[in-house]
Amino acid sequence: MDFFFTFKFSALAIAEIFLIGLCGFALAKKGIISAEGLKVLSRLVVELTLPALIFSRLLRDFNFQRFPNWWLFPVISFGLALFGLVIGYLFLKADKSLSQKNEFLGLITFQNSGYLPLALAATILPASEANQMFIHIFLFLLGFNALIWSFGVHLLSRHKEKRFEFASLFTPPLLATLVALLIIFLKAESFIPRIILKPLAMLGDCTIPLGLMIVGGSLAFASTKSEIKNKVLINLGFAKLIILPTLVFLFIIWIKPPRLIGLLLLMQAAMPSATSLSIIARRYSADCDFINQSILFTHLISLITIPLFLSLFGWWMG
Repeated sequence: MDFFFTFKFSALAIAEIFLIGLCGFALAKKGIISAEGLKVLSRLVVELTLPALIFSRLLRDFNFQRFPNWWLFPVISFGLALFGLVIGYLFLKADKSLSQKNEFLGLITFQNSGYLPLALAATILPASEANQMFIHIFLFLLGFNALIWSFGVHLLSRHKEKRFEFASLFTPPLLATLVALLIIFLKAESFIPRIILKPLAMLGDCTIPLGLMIVGGSLAFASTKSEIKNKVLINLGFAKLIILPTLVFLFIIWIKPPRLIGLLLLMQAAMPSATSLSIIARRYSADCDFINQSILFTHLISLITIPLFLSLFGWWMG
């Protein structure tokens, strides 16, 4: 497949996603959505629509015979996080002057692994493959959510007075995944009436546009009052959006996984820093300004880097 054609196609897909996020950004900037209103929308998505999407799609599209290696996806999320952590440590070794070391590590280790990959899969893949990729992403999030709300919290709250709460691991999306997998394992899907599943599916369909608007709105509230050295942001962007996906792409070329698994790996590696880090930073007294500005910076740069790496993947796959 021609590289430039693939780049154009990927860039248009990112532009569609960007426009939905831009709506949230504009509404927040105009004051139509306040910071408090954004928190309400975030809770709506995290506690209702995303669990509904996960639960309904898993019951509809997942079974253990079709996905015998389902356990591999949480392992992939752990491996990718470890890879990012190692890269972050290497960059910190090269620049020992940075004071926000833990924040820097968290920003490289954890990516926007939910809303953006889901939207990207829905945009660039045909429906049948998009549904399969959704299952991959949900299973990936099983490991990712457990990791960011345990190790991520530990990283950003180190030496702080506030203590990590074990109950925070069991977020509604994680619980929805576990309950759905248990129902499928027990072969009890037929006992869930359609009158429940259909409304859940309808609620779930709201997740991607709402999630993208929340990401856009969150970026609008990123503080730009404190000054951060350009060198720090450049190092962060280079490590997160160039070095990490490049190494993952070379790893994909080496192991030659199935196409959708390879695409999942590269998509997750190319994503900007997780917006959830801003929530953790506020709750555990980390450097919120540094994290918010870095999240904004990586999201803007990823508008170019994501199409670039997707094009490389399409060119390699032929």
